[in-house]
Amino acid sequence: MSAAELGRAVELLVRQVGHWQQPRWAAVADGGNVSRADLVHRLVQEIANLDADAEGRPRRTVPRLDNDLALTDQLRVVTADLLAAAPPAEVLARAAAEVTATRRVL
Repeated sequence: MSAAELGRAVELLVRQVGHWQQPRWAAVADGGNVSRADLVHRLVQEIANLDADAEGRPRRTVPRLDNDLALTDQLRVVTADLLAAAPPAEVLARAAAEVTATRRVL
């Protein structure tokens, strides 16, 4: 897995949800029991955790902002942080798999 492939997976997700308004974010994700916004925030947290691990830093909780429309920006930021850490291919593959799995249920 390459950095470019992870970047592409994130951009596909952002294009899929970037135009959503609040009611769509609040809807329950397919086959689940949490909102779409909660699911994307979980993805943001997972990528932030992968970055912290790659950099040897303690994991920190990513704040859940009041406006769900900011989730795509948060996703881009934590992904950029992970890519800047230049983690091994396995970490990039795990991050891309998380992004792809999230896209499927949205």
